[in-house]
Amino acid sequence: MVYRVYRQVQVVVFSFPRRHRAHLILHTSQSECHLITGYDCAHLFLIWSCLSCFEGLLYEAKPQLRTARMALEQLSDVVQRCQALPDDRYTTEDHDIFTIAGRTCIADGNSAQVLSIVLDEKNQDMVRCLGWNLLPPLIQVLLKKEDKTLSQCLAIFNHLLKTCRPKELLIGLLEQLEQDDPDAIAESLHLLLNPLQKVLLCLGSRKASSLGMTLSSVLDQVAKLPLPHTKEQEEDDVFSLCRCCTDLTDFVRPFVHEARQNLLNSKTRSDSTNMAAGGQDRDKEDELRTELLKFGMKTLSHPLLEVQLKDPDTLPLSPLRTFATEILNTLSAIGESLPSLVYRPLLKRKQVPGFLEEEVRYPKESLASLALLVFVHHLAADTFPSVFSPVFCLRCNMEHIFLLLSRTEESRIQKGLELYEKSLVRVDDGSLPADLLEIKTFLRVPQNLVKVMTICPRHDLRTKGLKVLQLSIDKFDTEAKYNFFQYMLKTSNHSGVEGYVIKNIKNQIDFALRPGNGNTWFEGAHLLPLLNKVFSLPDGPETDLLQYMDRVMESLNLLRYLIIRDKVTENQTGIWTELYKIEDSFMKPLRFDLNMSRAHYERELHNTVEAKKKAKAEESVLSVSVGDERLPNMTSESQIQALHSALHTFDMIESVLVRIEELIEVKDDP
Repeated sequence: MVYRVYRQVQVVVFSFPRRHRAHLILHTSQSECHLITGYDCAHLFLIWSCLSCFEGLLYEAKPQLRTARMALEQLSDVVQRCQALPDDRYTTEDHDIFTIAGRTCIADGNSAQVLSIVLDEKNQDMVRCLGWNLLPPLIQVLLKKEDKTLSQCLAIFNHLLKTCRPKELLIGLLEQLEQDDPDAIAESLHLLLNPLQKVLLCLGSRKASSLGMTLSSVLDQVAKLPLPHTKEQEEDDVFSLCRCCTDLTDFVRPFVHEARQNLLNSKTRSDSTNMAAGGQDRDKEDELRTELLKFGMKTLSHPLLEVQLKDPDTLPLSPLRTFATEILNTLSAIGESLPSLVYRPLLKRKQVPGFLEEEVRYPKESLASLALLVFVHHLAADTFPSVFSPVFCLRCNMEHIFLLLSRTEESRIQKGLELYEKSLVRVDDGSLPADLLEIKTFLRVPQNLVKVMTICPRHDLRTKGLKVLQLSIDKFDTEAKYNFFQYMLKTSNHSGVEGYVIKNIKNQIDFALRPGNGNTWFEGAHLLPLLNKVFSLPDGPETDLLQYMDRVMESLNLLRYLIIRDKVTENQTGIWTELYKIEDSFMKPLRFDLNMSRAHYERELHNTVEAKKKAKAEESVLSVSVGDERLPNMTSESQIQALHSALHTFDMIESVLVRIEELIEVKDDP
């Protein structure tokens, strides 16, 4: 019986706000109490006391339930109080209570009650002003997708998008965009890009700066995603980058359409009155185009310059390739000429409208990425006029190539080599004139190639660098080759590169000595200054022959070839006229250097062998210095092997030198 009364009191009392419950019990008349429960006031007060104690125990046992109930009551109270106030009269306390209580209700699963409050027609002014504060817990529920209140949260979210003020919604949505985990980033972008688009479209002509802020935030998030490196990773979209790029394309499309339409409309304005009247509107349009241009330039730098696009033969349906195409279409739609962007480093710069400086408006790295998409991946190639010659295209791309090869990242180096190779293959062999070497990039790029060939840790890039260097040599005409060889011998400072250049000199001389191929640069008077550079020791008689072995061997091979190939009676190369100088400046110092080096290494070998004989049973570790450099510690067996290898190198050099001396003696005999 008591329990039945208890339930009756509970139902009645809890239908009133908490602050009125005690008053209800203490001031209810005897007849009213009896009418409610059938018991008088004294009995009812006793039952209420028991109920209060039970409620206290319940709250202590379930604090979360207590918090949720209190939050719902607080939310109801503040909503009821604010219904009679205009939105400009809401206090800071009202704002804080609504925010905290509303978020708590959603987080604790009371979304149905919040939805009822949000949809109530009497609360729309308050929702319009304060509703955006409910976004954080709503978005968390929507991202999880498994909450039982998902449908109610989605309904609240959609109503807020329709009701709240756009600027406040934009701030709230962008705050929730920031994530660190790649999976969370992808899900967050997928969920929020469409609402962000709707909010921005509500801003009308005032959207440009907000669009720029949004795109910057989105691209910062995209930059945190891992990049797919293989065909399978891109096909399966294991890092969700492809989906994010697709969502980003859909997001920006209406703004690109608006900018294109504005551009078309501005071109049709010819009346000066209309132009004057529409000056402010055109400024807004230029701001929109500027923000879209910044977006296009930033995406060209990342992710498009970072990823390795797959050819259609490798991956017919490539989301990243499609995204790159969309970015190029976007640039064209907002009035940017793709050929002008690619050739901007070469063409005369003009003053561009807007508040951005030239290199900020058109970042060099983004333009290099654009050149890669056009010349390597053949995207938007049909937009380029056919009147541009391959040599002109190469001249323009050299700036981009130099920029990429100057970087230390292997991905940049690889793309620089690809762009250089693709730019060269379109040029006819022997067609690049010597005048091009007066352009700085045509000399600076080979210097970068030398660094790639000698320093880059990846073997495939070193090999590719050598291949591209040879391809560039083949494209020069005879005079350009001659000047290029002189420059490389002077600046490369690497024995292997110098040896490779000398080998090319030998090939050019061989070609010139064939019937019908004579030229003035690789025979006769012009050739002698080049030969003087070849037939010299970098440090005279003290040259480290092991360090400069490649150069010395190629120089000796060239000298032997000239003595055999060019007859004394013809002397086409002039070698016989200059032979006595070569003997004094090259062969005699080399002989002296060779004898000294051999003696030094033979002595080191003898000392090492003797030390090994005297060593104890436990193998000792020796340290040896060659010249001024100390060799790494090694066992005596390794030491002996290294010294034998050095002596073998000296034997090879001497064998060629002896053969040259024999050939000279034969030629000198009558």
